Amino acid sequence: MNKKHIMDFSVVENIGLHPMFSLLKLRPLQGELPAIDPGQFVQIAVPGSSSTFLRRPISVNFVDADNQLLWLLVRNAGPGTEHLISQPEGASINILLPLGRPFSRPENKEARILLIGGGVGVAPLLYFGHCLKQQGYTPEFLLGARTAELLLECELFESIGRVHLATDDGSKGHHGLVTTHPVLDSGIDYIYCCGPAPMMKGVAAEARRIGAECEVSLENMMACGLGACLCCVEKTVRGNVCVCTEGPVFNIKELTW
Repeated sequence: MNKKHIMDFSVVENIGLHPMFSLLKLRPLQGELPAIDPGQFVQIAVPGSSSTFLRRPISVNFVDADNQLLWLLVRNAGPGTEHLISQPEGASINILLPLGRPFSRPENKEARILLIGGGVGVAPLLYFGHCLKQQGYTPEFLLGARTAELLLECELFESIGRVHLATDDGSKGHHGLVTTHPVLDSGIDYIYCCGPAPMMKGVAAEARRIGAECEVSLENMMACGLGACLCCVEKTVRGNVCVCTEGPVFNIKELTW
């Protein structure tokens, strides 16, 4: 597991992708970015907010090592994240990183790999897909959202591999949930998934149906990121565990879904 660091970052860019979503590009104020594996997350101290004293967990969207940039895709889910996405360029943000257990890799580089993301759950799949491609795999993506305008970073995913889309209202791609997309019946060997819990449970059921290996990245509420507060506990086949330390990535065989 990578060594944990507490570091101050400067906001290099704050790109509004939608009224509800911002892409923050951050650079360390001192030193270099630590090693981060795909699927790991960070805990951010919300700067300048007197009402938000707990850090907020955010998935690592991308690591641009050449430019020493950490990308975080942030959804406005309440006062803490609302304050985060309003940070101007040059603002300083304190971050605890990297945290959690990352995604694994298939042993067979010829395996058919599908990365499935719903809503802001697409965030950790961009960096994972990039790393898979760099390591000789050929990842595909299935991205889902309620409407076309809520599909995030599609062009970036397309630069890595083939992209399949699904929208609840049919405004782009397959009309329906990701769990009903035809690509699932096209010989998929491995599935990696992140998104709302009901979606991930549906994807897990589909993975079992088609006989694919499957890992999911859970989005349980986290306060400390270190396994001390016990607010992110998940029931598994080996008992209750903290998602922040034992996850966030789990093989579905470990879960009681």
